[in-house]
Amino acid sequence: MRAVVIGGGLAGLTAAIGLAKAGHQVTVLEAKPRLGGATCSFSRDGLTVDTGQHVFLRCCTAYQDLLGTLGMTEHAPIQPRFDVTVLSPGGRTGRLRRTALPGPLHMLPALARYPFLTLSERAVVGRAALAMRRVKETDPAVDNVRFGDWLGARWQNEHARRNLWDLFAVSSLNVNGDDASLALAAVVVKTGLIGKNDAADIGVPALPLGELHGDAAARVLEKLGATIQLNAKVAAIHPAQPPVADPVGAEQNDPFRIELGRGEAGDGGPATIPADAVVLAVTPEQAAKLIPADALPSRTVSGWSGLGASPILNVHVIYDRTVLDLPFAAAVNSPVQWIFDRTAISGLATAGAQYLALSQSAGDEWVERPVAELREIFVPALADLLPKARDANVAEFFVTRERRATFRQVPGSAALRPAAATRLPGLVLAGAWTDTGWPDTMEGAVRSGLAAAAELEMYRTRSPQVTVNSDSLGVSP
Repeated sequence: MRAVVIGGGLAGLTAAIGLAKAGHQVTVLEAKPRLGGATCSFSRDGLTVDTGQHVFLRCCTAYQDLLGTLGMTEHAPIQPRFDVTVLSPGGRTGRLRRTALPGPLHMLPALARYPFLTLSERAVVGRAALAMRRVKETDPAVDNVRFGDWLGARWQNEHARRNLWDLFAVSSLNVNGDDASLALAAVVVKTGLIGKNDAADIGVPALPLGELHGDAAARVLEKLGATIQLNAKVAAIHPAQPPVADPVGAEQNDPFRIELGRGEAGDGGPATIPADAVVLAVTPEQAAKLIPADALPSRTVSGWSGLGASPILNVHVIYDRTVLDLPFAAAVNSPVQWIFDRTAISGLATAGAQYLALSQSAGDEWVERPVAELREIFVPALADLLPKARDANVAEFFVTRERRATFRQVPGSAALRPAAATRLPGLVLAGAWTDTGWPDTMEGAVRSGLAAAAELEMYRTRSPQVTVNSDSLGVSP
């Protein structure tokens, strides 16, 4: 097949690699000047800055398989066992570290000692976690329940929800913990926290995301003979019916023709690209604009707008000295959520300085605030959490904003997420927002790309092989 993949994020790259490895002729069209989608990097005054801080868990098997295909496994190490230091203002700290006990018992000793819950709260937290085993995340009714309501009905008061459950729910679902879909929260808790004892061990990239994903994927695709066109914005997808006229007026019988925007044919490529199959691996808003009218019911496509978007604010602070002696830490009772040491990965050249990145999920209250105001909030907040920061000088402070980082993973969202297949044979959808059964994460994006490639392989095996000669359009089984 001549397969065109529209979108060079993790979903599109996964689909493209799968199709190219299966022997198909693959073209990747990416509107931006670089691959990687939401997981890419840029340069700022000599620093390499990721668009956002991304981590993964040991249970993210599809993502790890992709890293293996890209030859990047050694550059994304996973901690030996789940171990998170939790900070609180005033220098108080806690630690959540799993034991070698089998799941779900592996976290109970850490929860029994967790200092940010009261004794009575610690006594019932395990009961709520174990109750999650009975939740059927595939039940449509479960998706209509707020996670906070479910927890509240199972002895988890607001203090416990903010100081424990939000550590996992907010960062993984990118909405306020109480507002999350119970179905998606159940995936997080059951897969990562009460399943296998090593499932939640955290992996943190040791290379900038642009190198880890985009650059590595480009090398693999080029070796597989695929074509990559950057700065290639797609204007329309034309299916074969009715036939599409080429620039000189002759009718074409290609199953699809991909029209590029004026002046945006990419790296010297054609303005219209023929295709036997198309993977539409873009955001739901872009997909709604590009998908042909007959591919899905109009109410399905219009429903994608109901998915909405949740922002993430990334706060970047460079100190003149080391203020955090950990690779990362979480925080409670603070505006700060998660802190990551990016000194080595960024290429920071100033001796003794340290570069910290704060990842602020569910960032609706932060994402539109001016930088000066954010500095007045987060620099003192860091000083409250990190005693060494109180005497340190801030050499640089800046922010990056992901205004549409994920869809809003709230009750009712499952019914709006489409499957990979469409009504048009050969046209499939991909993206972490599609119906993967997983939250909108790197793992979800990779799984969607795998599903899209698998759907096209099934389409190919079901379809007759079409051959073209100079006299007619011949069809052979």
